Amino acid sequence: LSDAFVALPGGPGTLDEIVEQWTWGLLGIHAKPSGFLNVKGYFEPLRAMTLSMVEQGFVDARFAQMLIYAQQPAELLAAFRAYVPPPPKWAAPTPAP
Repeated sequence: LSDAFVALPGGPGTLDEIVEQWTWGLLGIHAKPSGFLNVKGYFEPLRAMTLSMVEQGFVDARFAQMLIYAQQPAELLAAFRAYVPPPPKWAAPTPAP
């Protein structure tokens, strides 16, 4: 019933929950944004890890860009309002006319 998913600084449970929503988004289970309230740069190591996943070919850049990082709540909400999801990873090809 949510419109978006937000992670605040936390521990492994927080990370588990937000990564699950990111995974569900890239699989097309939902088309809602996932974001991090990046208080004092808390999530910068995760952002770096995500970029490393792209650089090493484990994640397509369009899926890494699904994750939104913001320092302020208003900034995060504005990014959520502007969010446009990429096509799902396993989307069926559109039949030719």
